[in-house]
This record gives sequence, structure tokens and C-alpha cells, in this order.
Amino acid sequence: MAIHSPGEPTQNAFVESFNGKFRDECLNEEVFTNLAEARSVIEQWRQDYNQVRPHSAHGGLTTEAARRRSASDRLRNPNQLRRSHATIQPAEAL
Repeated sequence: MAIHSPGEPTQNAFVESFNGKFRDECLNEEVFTNLAEARSVIEQWRQDYNQVRPHSAHGGLTTEAARRRSASDRLRNPNQLRRSHATIQPAEAL
């Protein structure tokens, strides 16, 4: 197994994919004249990316819809996040 130094692209493909999309679709397409304009354009792109655009990683849902669905799944089955009784050791065994 290869040892990677911190910050290499191979360590987090999801972040690198997002960074590439952000750079190609937003930063490379705009020429910002001031910080306020940059913030406004980036915020518009972020809202489109999270709330309008469907993502294959979420089964064709937007990021926001996938987040809401995940939250509602947790509410319907709150025990899914708890450990199995088989993995919990009694205090005297520790």
C-alpha cells in the first residue's frame, strides 16, 4: 500500500471532484471585480449546486433532497444509529 502525504488528491476523491466542478463551472467562467461580487456569484452557484442540480451520487436527487430524505429515514428508524447489543460489553468486562 502506497503512503500518501497529507493533502494529495487521492486521499479524497469526492472533494477533488467538487473542487474541479467548482473551478470549471464557476471560477473559470467569471471575472470578479470585487469581493462582494465574488461572494454573490459563488453563493448563487452554491445554491444551484445544492438545491437545484440532481446528483448521481444521490440517486438523481439534489443534495438538499438527499439530506432531507436521510433525516426523515433517521426519524422513522431512530434505532439504526445505535450499536447492536452484541457489540456492547458490560462495564465489568472492561
